[in-house]
Order: sequence, then structure tokens, then C-alpha cells
Amino acid sequence: MTATQAFAVEMHGEVLAGPVRRPHNAFQSAKGSIHDDATANKLGFRGGTVAGNVHFEQFPPLMEALFGEAWHRTGGLSLYFLHATIDGEPVQAFARRIASPTPTLQRAEVWMEGESGVRICEGTANVGGDDSDSALKTRLKSVRPATDLRMLADRRVGDTVSAIPSRLRRSETDPRLEGITEPLAAYQDASIFGERVAAPSVAIDALRVVEQPMFKPRGPYVGMFGAIELQFLGGPIFVEHDYVADGKILALSDSPKTEMTWYESTLKDAKGGQAVARMILLSRLLKGSSPLWD
Repeated sequence: MTATQAFAVEMHGEVLAGPVRRPHNAFQSAKGSIHDDATANKLGFRGGTVAGNVHFEQFPPLMEALFGEAWHRTGGLSLYFLHATIDGEPVQAFARRIASPTPTLQRAEVWMEGESGVRICEGTANVGGDDSDSALKTRLKSVRPATDLRMLADRRVGDTVSAIPSRLRRSETDPRLEGITEPLAAYQDASIFGERVAAPSVAIDALRVVEQPMFKPRGPYVGMFGAIELQFLGGPIFVEHDYVADGKILALSDSPKTEMTWYESTLKDAKGGQAVARMILLSRLLKGSSPLWD
């Protein structure tokens, strides 16, 4: 499986670098969201932001170059977002192998840079199974408990939901491929893995189905991704395949501008029950968007 010919991995010493891309803000028409220019400007951003999961799209070719096809089965990508980008802003993905604890589990440092070298996101990648010392799992160990939650006042650490049906429909996923920065053959060709593979930004949606039953924030709000970790346990995640997902709140925190929730979602095959993937997601609810913080 290879990326399109337009993708060329370059070596700079020990660092792998992908090409500079200009991701499209595919959700800018979602009025009232952080991707909408008017809403984002009101909240202090330069414009509607490109969703963090879209930035995941530039890393799979680098993962293949480092770890091979196995990354799609037992690999992971753990990213903490540092700087929001806007529509068409140039960004470039990088990866470098780092020390691994065992011969089975291999690791890499990963990051993305914008113009002038500003870091858009940073974290770790791996292959060979769940990494207990991934970038986000390490950050979770030092999360400060919340002191004042208003939008998330009804939520508690340890809250769970289970067996939430999940299926990625082609009618929803195919349009997302039209603007993807790095299309892989497996996103279209079912013969490579036996079924069509979901691109990372779409695969993440399969695990996000736990949000609606697990979170019921008070009042209107605007949210944005703060971090995402996608770990394949028995991947890939396929389009038009029946799954179920379990969810659990791992931590609740706050900052001067946000209320934050960290949650974990595990995706399982609906028939056999095998674990396919696990995700950790940090969601930031912006205080400036809530009447509870007027």
C-alpha cells in the first residue's frame, strides 16, 4: 500500500519529513462552531479553525515509511494540539524514531510545523500494541482536577457508556476524501485489507459516537479538540462495518478560558466483540461561548 505519487518522504538526518500541505477547513459552513470564521473571531481566534483530526491525515504515509503496513493494524498516533490553523495555512508533518522499551513496541516522536517553524501539534507514534507511555497518557498523569465546572457540572470522572452502535457510512465518508491531503490507496481499494479502510479523521468519528450519550453539557457552548490519540488494537477501522463503542471519562479539568474533559473510547467489532481501536480525546469547551460564564 502506498500513498499517491504526489507524496514524497524526505530524510533530514534522522528526521522524516512530509511535503508542505494546505489543509482545507472542511467545516467552515458549520455556523456557530469553532470552524466558522465569525464565531472563531468572536472567541479570539484568527479565523475558523481546521479540525485537529484533519491534521492526522498527513501522518499515515510517514507511519508507513517508519513502521510499514503493520501500523494500520497495531499502530498508534498520539497528538497534543498547540496552535490552531486556519483554512489553507501551510503545515508540514515530521517523524523521528526514538528509543523503544521492547523489540515488539516501536516508537517515534512526531510533530507538525506551520510557517516560521511554529509547532501546530506534537506527540508520539508507535506500532506493536498499546503504548502505556504515549504522549497523551503521559500528560494525563499530571492533569489538574477541575476547580469550577459549569458547562460540565453534571459530569463525573469514571462516568461510562457501553455498546453504542457505530457505523461509518460511505455517504458521509466519501465526501471527506475529496479534500484529503494524503489519500492512500486503501481508502478506496477494498482488496488491500479486505474492506475499505477509513482515513484517520473519519476513523476518529467512529469512536466519537460515545459523546452524545456520555456528555450533556449545560447550555449552548463552542468546543474544540485539544488532543487526540488513536491506537489500533486490531485494525484497521473499516467503512460500512458494524461496530460498538464503550466510553469512559478519564479526567475533568479547567483553565482560565476552558472547561476540559478527557475521555477514552474503545471500538469493538459488533459481531465478534474483538477490540479494534482505542481513542483518548481531550475536548475543550470555551468559556467565552457559554452564558454560564458571562
